[in-house]
Amino acid sequence: MTYIYIAFVDTPGFFARLIRTFLRQRYVHVALSADRELSECYSVGRRNPAVPVFAGFEKEERYRILHTFPGAYYRVCRLSCTREQKRRIMERLRGDYERRYRIHYAVLALPFLVLGIPFYVRDQYTCSSYLARVLEEQGIRIAEKHFSLVTPKDFYAYEEMEPVFEGELSELVAADEAAYRANPLGHWLEGVSVYE
Repeated sequence: MTYIYIAFVDTPGFFARLIRTFLRQRYVHVALSADRELSECYSVGRRNPAVPVFAGFEKEERYRILHTFPGAYYRVCRLSCTREQKRRIMERLRGDYERRYRIHYAVLALPFLVLGIPFYVRDQYTCSSYLARVLEEQGIRIAEKHFSLVTPKDFYAYEEMEPVFEGELSELVAADEAAYRANPLGHWLEGVSVYE
């Protein structure tokens, strides 16, 4: 067994505030990472952290997010899976990153989400519907509903999630940098084992 990591994100902004009001929870965005430090992390979200209008599939850059939102608050949870599930999930994420400009944020799906009606247009997702679909394809079902209706709240409530970090992104990055400085080779080897 090994782990994948789900990052729950709380950032400021108008859209985040709207989603927070609808979900009634702090975390309004989810991303999937190969490792606890979020060094290889993907989601359907803002293409540029500072510009909420343009959204699609992206590889999240910790330092870019930290620069734009110094107070960004994160909760990172690990989810157990087999090595084969993880390999396939990461292969899918990396493949989708190669064609990232064809994957868009599902703005049209939002009213259907509010009404509880499944709605899917090819290659259009919310952050949570994308992750729910990718995980479901590998036998990990987050909620008993159509993937287009899964929200960050469903991920948060999923019993198999095991918290490994909660706090500001700056704390997570600082801890990762300190671990690297203390043992560069060990840190690198630890990262390698995560991908296998």
